[in-house]
Amino acid sequence: MKDVTPAVRGGSSGTKDVAQAVHGGSSGTKEVTPAVHGGSSGIKEVTPVVHGGSPCPTDVTPPDSVVLRTGTLSWLLPRRSAFAAVLLLPLLVLLITLAVMASSTGMSLSQTLSGILGTGDAGTVMIVRDFRLPRIFTGLLVGAALGIAGCLTQTLAGNRLATPDLVGVNEGATAAVVAAAAGSATGMVGNWWLGPVGAVAAAVLVVLCAGGAGSAGYRLLVTGIGISTFIGAVSDLIMSRENDNTAGGVFLWAVGSLNGRDWDAGTPLAVALLFLVPLSLAAGHRLQLLRFGDEVASSLGVDLRRVRTVALALAVLLAGTAVGVGGPIAFVALAAPILAQRLTGPTRVPVTASALTGAALIAAADAIGRVAAPVELPVGVVTSVLGGPFLLWVLLRPDPAAGKA
Repeated sequence: MKDVTPAVRGGSSGTKDVAQAVHGGSSGTKEVTPAVHGGSSGIKEVTPVVHGGSPCPTDVTPPDSVVLRTGTLSWLLPRRSAFAAVLLLPLLVLLITLAVMASSTGMSLSQTLSGILGTGDAGTVMIVRDFRLPRIFTGLLVGAALGIAGCLTQTLAGNRLATPDLVGVNEGATAAVVAAAAGSATGMVGNWWLGPVGAVAAAVLVVLCAGGAGSAGYRLLVTGIGISTFIGAVSDLIMSRENDNTAGGVFLWAVGSLNGRDWDAGTPLAVALLFLVPLSLAAGHRLQLLRFGDEVASSLGVDLRRVRTVALALAVLLAGTAVGVGGPIAFVALAAPILAQRLTGPTRVPVTASALTGAALIAAADAIGRVAAPVELPVGVVTSVLGGPFLLWVLLRPDPAAGKA
């Protein structure tokens, strides 16, 4: 104890006011200032103020957040984000169940459960385990990847319409797969890795034409639309010069069909998500500061060019891999982040909620496509039919996060 300064006022029978300042000490507390009011018989009020040293045990959890604790670890989770997860997870389980049951002939819940558990007849088990579950598994991964990619690009550009569909990423991935299929001897679509390769090539072209990854969001959006249109025309030209068998197979893939996907089809995307999702969550925290403007974000220590470059690279890899595995399924990257934003609030970057919403949209579209028409509809056709009215809804309603579309 280096410095103790007591101040005593009042009579000899008691202490009315004591102010003591303590600096240093072995406990690690640098400064403690207690104020005591009352007579000598007891202490009526104590108001401690602690600066430095060990943290104050007082609960300082923000009113709009909850703390999740597991042993010595704890996470601070916004209440609306927790509500979104609690709402979306059961909804996703329900949609997966309906997607497994959905067919032109129908399948009861008991048959579905017996097929999943392997206790039903051989035909039911084969249909559920070998055909429907792998297809749904792949679709869920594709939806999650597209949802996260759309969330990153929308936040990066500050525009709800800035999705991989519109900035050339999906068209680049599609063109690479179409060109490879046209040049192969069999004319079959394969080699999922061509998707991210084409997406990266298209993204590099967009960034160079827009003036760099740190360019304003509207420049990336407008440049991406122009390049996307050009690349789409190249893909159409390639398919128009192929025979009917090759063009038919490529077209079925290009509209976003999950038909024929087995367990191996979704494995590359599952591995990619294991690495890209944590990076996307970290990037989302930085992108959240961009909502306050570039000047405020810079003053808080955010490297704008680096954050934008990393976010764009993650979005490109996610969207490109999703397209390579499941085809260019439209409107999921647009709708998932917007719906997730409605659940989590306008101040958050809803990376996790966007992934869950994207997976739910794919599961719902897959179920609808198998029961809505006599002939099974590809997932991409269903999302396009539903995406048109949704786009009009987005354009007619104000953006709660930025006040503009």
